[in-house]
Amino acid sequence: MSTCKAFTTSIIGLISILNSCSFVPLTKNAFHTPSSIYSKNDDIPQQQAFADGTILEFSEKSRVHVGRIISTEHKSNGGARYEIMDHDGKKFSIADKAVSYAVSAPNNEPAAVRLFDAFYSAHEESESELRTDLDISPEMLELAWEEAASDDTFEDHVLTPKALIDLVHSKAASAVDAYKAWRLLKTDIAHVFFKEMKEKGRVVGFKAKPLKAVEAAKTTFCRSEHAADDLDFCLV
Repeated sequence: MSTCKAFTTSIIGLISILNSCSFVPLTKNAFHTPSSIYSKNDDIPQQQAFADGTILEFSEKSRVHVGRIISTEHKSNGGARYEIMDHDGKKFSIADKAVSYAVSAPNNEPAAVRLFDAFYSAHEESESELRTDLDISPEMLELAWEEAASDDTFEDHVLTPKALIDLVHSKAASAVDAYKAWRLLKTDIAHVFFKEMKEKGRVVGFKAKPLKAVEAAKTTFCRSEHAADDLDFCLV
C-alpha cells in the first residue's frame, strides 16, 4: 500500500510540474516533414541542363550522333534527360551524361538550321578532311604542343579547341571550326601531344604532355597501323 501511495504522489507531482511549464502538446503537424518544407525535389540539387534547341554530339548504344534538343525533363534524382532529333528526323531520349559536346544555337531559327547543317557536316568528316579544313598538320599540332607546354599563359598548360585555332591561325574560331578542332584534338595523332581533360565526364580541354611522355607516345603511334598516312611525321 505504501508503494502505491508513493507512486501516486510522484505522478501528481509530475503533472503539477508539467502544468506549470509552457508546454505545447505534440500534434500530427507539430513537425514538418521534408515534403512540407520543400517543394517536390527541392532538397535534391537540379542539374544545370542545356537549353532547348542546343546542338549536341551524343552517344547512344555505342554510336555517336548529332542532334538538337527538342525538350528537357528533370529527373527525381536531380539529373536531366533530353529528347533529341537528329539530322534525319529520328528521335532519341538520352541522359545528360550521354552528351559529349554542345553548342548553343542562334535564336533565329533559319540561322540555327544552317548551323546544325554545318555541325552535322563537320561530324561526318574524316580525320584527313578535318586537317584539310582546319589547315592543321601533325607538325602544327606539335608546334601547338610546344607553345602550350612552355607558355604559362595557358592555364595548367591546357589547350582548348578555340585556343588551337587562335594559336595556329591567329583568328577567332567559329562554332563549327571549334567543333572540328575538338574532334581533331581527340584523334590518335593529337593524343601523342595532348591528354584529354574532362569535366563532369566531358572532354573540355587538352593538357600538354611532358616531353618524355610525348616521345614515348610518338614511338607507339608510329609503330601502329594509324601511322600509314603520317610517315613524314614519323621520320622526323
